Amino acid sequence: MAQPILALLRRLNRWVAISTGLMLLACAGFVLLDIGLRQLGSSFGGTDEVSGYVMAIATSWGMSYALLELGHVRIDLLRSRVAARGRAMFDLFSLLVLSGTVTLIALKSWPVLARSLANGSRANTPLETPLALVQLPWFAGWLWFALCAWVTFAAALNLVLKGEFMQSEAAIGTFGEKDAAL
Repeated sequence: MAQPILALLRRLNRWVAISTGLMLLACAGFVLLDIGLRQLGSSFGGTDEVSGYVMAIATSWGMSYALLELGHVRIDLLRSRVAARGRAMFDLFSLLVLSGTVTLIALKSWPVLARSLANGSRANTPLETPLALVQLPWFAGWLWFALCAWVTFAAALNLVLKGEFMQSEAAIGTFGEKDAAL
């Protein structure tokens, strides 16, 4: 049961990564056009503001992709010195801490969005961007990351409890320098 769930999350997060990449590409094009316009004495204005918003949204959504592709940095000094069961315990502990941290971030992000919605807050910039338009996808990205982290943790825990340490390591492990060279 754990493997199909992890495969579904990977497929969904590939679409998230592609969408995020397209958003970043569009933002880069917008900035390049603005740079070109500046050479001609004009400007769109606000490209720094828009690119900051895009970066915040891309970061919150991209984290879940990095999680499932084992892209998060982890120091594995102790982990690499123990057998498969010990590595699985380190991996589960690491994912548990990550899941808890991301959940806390998501929970603390909600009041920011709620306040912006209640007050109709706008950026204190020439664009006067309605902050909820930016904070809603940012918040949704953190929620998605938290959900993915907890589902991944549950799937990995299921694998470990069944004694499937290799599958668990493939799902939530880490690659050391030795593995990267292969």
